[in-house]
Amino acid sequence: MTSIVYYIKRSNRRSISVEITRDLKVLVRSPLKMPDREIREFVEKHSGWILKSIEKQKNAVTMRYDPTEEEIQALINRAMRELPNKVEYYGNIMGCKPGRITITSAKTRFGSCSAQNNISFSWRLMLYPEAAIDYVVVHELAHIKHKNHGKDFYAFIESVLPDYKNRKELLKT
Repeated sequence: MTSIVYYIKRSNRRSISVEITRDLKVLVRSPLKMPDREIREFVEKHSGWILKSIEKQKNAVTMRYDPTEEEIQALINRAMRELPNKVEYYGNIMGCKPGRITITSAKTRFGSCSAQNNISFSWRLMLYPEAAIDYVVVHELAHIKHKNHGKDFYAFIESVLPDYKNRKELLKT
């Protein structure tokens, strides 16, 4: 078995996750009190995915786009204009009413839904096709009814967007 070098970042969270950083390091995020043994077992269990993801990322071509301040402001304005309408539209279909809607400058996630059902979207989402934007809106609204990424969560999304997997793929380009 190939040994995987990984870094652990403990925080006040409930679940464990693994990610491959831009510089191809393996970062494991875990709850504060999770024993090292459990973390090691998690990494071993997911070693196939980890190694495959590292290879995929090694072969990826990264294109960088640095918008000007004016372009960023235009994207923020567009997000503030369009996203609340999309949230209202899909929220009515899904029977989900969020609290506040905010636009952020987040770089690592397109959207999030807090425990209080407040939804945040990154202005960077506006750089993607409409189908991808709609997917993120529906994804975050689904968290109002399903707080995790379980089977019921994705079944709920699929009931609204039967092609959600294709839309999700658009975010990886």
